[in-house]
Amino acid sequence: MTSPGDDAIKNDATKHKAQLTGVSETALLTLYGRAREAGRPDGVIDDPMAIRLLDSIDYDFSRFGSPRQDMSIRAKTFDRWTTKYLSTHPDATVVALAEGLQTSFWRIDAALPGARFRWVTVDLPPIVDIRHRLLPASPRIELRAQSALDYGWMDQVDATAGVFITAEGLLMYLQPEQSLDLIAECAKRFPGAQMLFDVPPAWFAGLSRRGWLRTSLKYTVPAMPFSLTPTEAAKLIDLPGVRSVRDIQLEPGRGAVINGLISLAHSSKLFHPLRGVLTLLEFG
Repeated sequence: MTSPGDDAIKNDATKHKAQLTGVSETALLTLYGRAREAGRPDGVIDDPMAIRLLDSIDYDFSRFGSPRQDMSIRAKTFDRWTTKYLSTHPDATVVALAEGLQTSFWRIDAALPGARFRWVTVDLPPIVDIRHRLLPASPRIELRAQSALDYGWMDQVDATAGVFITAEGLLMYLQPEQSLDLIAECAKRFPGAQMLFDVPPAWFAGLSRRGWLRTSLKYTVPAMPFSLTPTEAAKLIDLPGVRSVRDIQLEPGRGAVINGLISLAHSSKLFHPLRGVLTLLEFG
């Protein structure tokens, strides 16, 4: 377990000025949504570390527009399946690819009393610098300042007790061949591991490539080259080393309408082309 001092954001005299651009800036977008959701009395996620991190960053978060619960629902779903794996592999290593400013380690650590799992963050240097400056250090956390496509990170992962790889909000920003190559390389290097990733539907990715996907008048979401339908994701079973493919339903959100839509989109094949996919792969 972390010590009491580990639970606090590092105390800087002034806020850290975040200067992120392009895809890296989406780390601020998702942090904003999660922290604002966690601050609601009826929030769908408990994330005090996100609130503290948001308050320690100097950035005009209002340019993202009104925060929504979708980022928190996604994070909660990733937490559930990561925790599920760790419940049977308590000494495993979690590799968070392009983790951005997620605070998943602290949420999962709080959910698993006596936790022993290790955590490896793989992200670009500007993101890792913010994490190093503002988030608590832990002997169980390793920060690697490199692209997820620089496969050198794989050489540093201790796979003896199991590996769970997350690619939350990553693959959609890669070219299709890059995403598929990354999955294939993970399958080759980590037999017995699991990997969880999400990608949007084609129509959504198409809007982003045309510059039509905006959260406000001030912010346009970066282009997303990669998308999958549930049917296309199921075909990943044909990749060498992939033993199983599971289509994961999002965790419940706040409100009957959003929960009804989540359930309907997952259960009805008529809606499959309209929804994104959250896919759990098991490597053999």
